[in-house]
Amino acid sequence: MDIKFGTDGWRAILNKDFTKENVKRVTFAVAKYVKDKYGVSKPILIGYDPRNMADVFAKQCADYFAQKGFVVYLSSRVVPTPVLACNALFMNACAVMFTASHNPPEYLGMKFIPDYAGPATSDITDEIVKNIDKNVDDLDGGFVNIQDFSSKYYSHIEKLIDFEKIKNVKSHIIFDGLYSASIGYFDELLKNHNINFESFHMKHDINFGGGMPDPKPKYLKELITLIKNTPNSIGLANDGDADRFGVINEDGDYVSPNEIITILAKYLLEKGLNGAVVKTVGSSILIDVVARKIGLDVIETPVGFKHVGEAMRKNKVIIGGEESGGLSIQGHIPEKDGILANLLILEAMGATGKTLIELQDELYSISGTKFYTDRIDKKLDNQDEVYPILEKVKKFDKIGEYKITDIDTKDGVKLQLGDTAKILVRPSGTEPLLRIYFETDSNEKLKDLMSKFNI
Repeated sequence: MDIKFGTDGWRAILNKDFTKENVKRVTFAVAKYVKDKYGVSKPILIGYDPRNMADVFAKQCADYFAQKGFVVYLSSRVVPTPVLACNALFMNACAVMFTASHNPPEYLGMKFIPDYAGPATSDITDEIVKNIDKNVDDLDGGFVNIQDFSSKYYSHIEKLIDFEKIKNVKSHIIFDGLYSASIGYFDELLKNHNINFESFHMKHDINFGGGMPDPKPKYLKELITLIKNTPNSIGLANDGDADRFGVINEDGDYVSPNEIITILAKYLLEKGLNGAVVKTVGSSILIDVVARKIGLDVIETPVGFKHVGEAMRKNKVIIGGEESGGLSIQGHIPEKDGILANLLILEAMGATGKTLIELQDELYSISGTKFYTDRIDKKLDNQDEVYPILEKVKKFDKIGEYKITDIDTKDGVKLQLGDTAKILVRPSGTEPLLRIYFETDSNEKLKDLMSKFNI
């Protein structure tokens, strides 16, 4: 079978395409890439999330690398992606993480993390794919060490997060472990600093409790119900490998990643950091409006954290984030970290003495408006239809009475309609489908814009 790397590694259905033989092919392809670029002296770190067989395949992968002459450090337990990535930076190593992130339980994946500790960019994964089924000589001297990667990560996080300020949080903290890799890490950091919290779903489960390892409202119903029944409480969760975050406010409402990124950009500026904000083309106008009003530049990238991470490596950045629930900050790795995100929102609450709702209200006071979003998926008969439709959209000069003020084509086609409205048309990377995103400053305008947009 052909193996393709998507926006965040290779993913496939376990025991269908994700097999021992294909893991061997990918492992040797990565080994060849690392050997050609760095030599076999480059340490290799291997980690895995709680998914079915992830630990077994991780051990297999470690043995294969050792066979090729590499010194390998295999995680002694389930480990979050950001924890493994941090250790890659600290140990000047490359890493392979066995995870399918927020995908359904039947999936598993392999993610290659270069020594800069962020997602592998397309030029790197293209090289790996070219290496598949190419020969890599066996070498003596390789062996596998078993390692717990938590201590270096904890020490680093304690330099970034003021845990004393978290102790000032007035809201009751509830952590939904969501059966994810953050169990034994996020909760341990809170315990280590004597911070009170409540938790549930605190065990690893290959089926993620029968739900999805995705911290979105649909899969956080128990957490939302608990918060609504527990006065003055907030909820926090992470996805399967703990690189994404989910936050529920004191009213039991989901706080969008766009809001969290903007709240934290403002807080980090007040804390003394300076630089730009990195966001993807799919992120909210809210970030642009608030950043402009508080004096921060915005760098916009294509969708996918590999683009955000690359921008963070090349520019001085306060915070970088994406609308799907990933962020990182200055002084941290250029990889999304859901554990850091949850700790940082607690710090912002403790430092300001404000509830999460008050921090949200403050945003909209600055922006002068709220923003409303919706999405339509347009199914096509085949991929050949995608390009002509995008070319057609590029030529629009207005939608109904809404004048197009700017057109951006870094990822699909984004139509800007003044400062408070946009339409983004992006092709799916996996099927003949166009995703059409709408955002405006009123519900009425949103419905009107959607009714007038025809392709």
